[in-house]
Amino acid sequence: MRAPVLVSLLLALAPLAHAQTPAPLPAPRDVAYPGVIRLEVDVTDIARRVFKVRETIPVAGPGRLTLLYPEWLPGNHAPRGPLDKLSGLVIKAGGRTIPWARDPLRVYAFHIEVPPGVSQVEAEFLFTTPTAPNQGRVVVTPEMLNLQWNAVVLYPAGHYSRGIQVEPSVKLPVGWRFGTALETVADQGGITRFRPVDLDTLVDSPMFAGRHHRQVNLDPGGRRPVMLEIVADSAGALAATEEQIERHRDLVRQADRLFGSRPYDRYSFLLALTTRLGGIGLEHHRSSENSVPPDYFTDWAGNAYERDLLPHEYTHSWNGKQRRPADLNTPTFDTPMGDSLLWVYEGQTNYWGYLLSARSGLLTRDEALEALAATAATYENRVGRRWRPLQDTTYDPIIAARRPHPWSSWQRSEDYYSEGQLIWLDADTLIRELSNGRRSLDDFAKAFFGGTDGDFSVRPYTLADVVSALNAVQPYDWAGFLKTRVEDLAPKAPLDGLTRGGWRLVYTEEPTSYYRAAEASARNTNLIYSLGLALNSEGEITSVLWDSPAFEAGLTVGQRIMAVGGLAYTSDRLKSAITDGKGGLPIELLVRGGDHFRAVSINYVEGLRYPRLERIPGTPDRLTAIYAPRR
Repeated sequence: MRAPVLVSLLLALAPLAHAQTPAPLPAPRDVAYPGVIRLEVDVTDIARRVFKVRETIPVAGPGRLTLLYPEWLPGNHAPRGPLDKLSGLVIKAGGRTIPWARDPLRVYAFHIEVPPGVSQVEAEFLFTTPTAPNQGRVVVTPEMLNLQWNAVVLYPAGHYSRGIQVEPSVKLPVGWRFGTALETVADQGGITRFRPVDLDTLVDSPMFAGRHHRQVNLDPGGRRPVMLEIVADSAGALAATEEQIERHRDLVRQADRLFGSRPYDRYSFLLALTTRLGGIGLEHHRSSENSVPPDYFTDWAGNAYERDLLPHEYTHSWNGKQRRPADLNTPTFDTPMGDSLLWVYEGQTNYWGYLLSARSGLLTRDEALEALAATAATYENRVGRRWRPLQDTTYDPIIAARRPHPWSSWQRSEDYYSEGQLIWLDADTLIRELSNGRRSLDDFAKAFFGGTDGDFSVRPYTLADVVSALNAVQPYDWAGFLKTRVEDLAPKAPLDGLTRGGWRLVYTEEPTSYYRAAEASARNTNLIYSLGLALNSEGEITSVLWDSPAFEAGLTVGQRIMAVGGLAYTSDRLKSAITDGKGGLPIELLVRGGDHFRAVSINYVEGLRYPRLERIPGTPDRLTAIYAPRR
């Protein structure tokens, strides 16, 4: 935005003598904060989607007090605290309003001067949640809400988060029920009070609440409670069959067999069946926030694409929460996080998530292999690996913040997730090959992530720890193995795990059932591996593969295909034109970009191409063994 010339000139000539260097924030110390903060949140204003917050904060005496709003959020790996939604801040002490000042450089910090004779201050503010998706993720609908405590708390600077005790309470709409890992101590007058916890635990214990709620015990009589807390757009969506519930119970059993212990005292899968609440898949130590389509249960076959979400987030209780990369184990929410090991944190979790999906029956073996084929094809065609190593993508949560890319195959974006998955498949099959099937990455999981039941203290790890644990399972040059795949430029995708597993990636003219389900979930037509583009239901281009026929024809994201061969665009017409192109006929398109129209002719003769896996005759079928349930 350009300021008027006169204003710009006046600003340029303004004397600099008035500029002041702000005082540094108090350094965090690992000492307990004196007293317990009382946090009261009223979320009953569903019509306006506004949360009302009242905090009572004990103070040790007069002087400067800095209150911080959580900035660096666990699981986000980035400074994404929704500060723009905080409004109406008023701070009082001894019944009188006292002024606050935002730090000019650290804008998540608010300074106040506590007057003499005051033992506590009171802060009141509103958290104005998004009322439309273009304002951010929608967290309130007429049927449900998602309360993340980091959005509704200010905390005193100068202390580790784990040293600050908070007593939270929430007022919900009448008749609504909720799920959370917090322990309820009282429920009176529509207000639910929870047992005091440290600030780390509070931020790590979100809530789903709604008018349509169902609680399912996933481990009746088990050693640690595991609950599935479901909220839905409608009561009918809650109708899960006993067989479907049993597969979720098998998820818990298979995780027990993989890791050998439960690093929590209780666990809650928070699951929203919705198209109205903003999408989420976010891990916590004793819970996870998950959203899937409303027909997750009622159209089970059509939602295969969604069924690895809960296994993925559950795995994070071990990998990412109890065992946590050292540079992500920060003492406060204003301390920058380091994302260097996200290819372990997320990449290996992606690997275990799909394995647990198959081992529990949430996915069939064939569905799991079809999902793996889709991942392998993505990275076989990820041309950005020619210039950007995988390690550099671990900074994407900070650099890109999941904003859309015009050229994702060239720019790369958080590839540490799924390319990381392929690397860990490579490692698993290599361990099995070297040990003649006596050992596997399962042994690493139990040794590295296992511990004592109920112990959810954090145990940080480094790259050296990962390499050492791998060598303890199977001696090998694991440092070199990981370096070439993670830190070095790797023009070739890491697909050795497929071939060593007894399978290879091929392309056929018919999509797999999993590929179809993924298309239906995204409401798109995915022709990335043939023409090199994907389109939404209106014919608008949503992705173009770098160096593909569509790329060479000058097609870009945001353009719209209006016609195919002189007839109005439909997905089937475009597919037919691609098939006809095998006989030498050019694919004739009319493309619109803004107010501009142009005719595009593409000579492409390879036909429709969809990825799938094919057995390599005469080789050990290690993939089937990897995906088989553990007994």
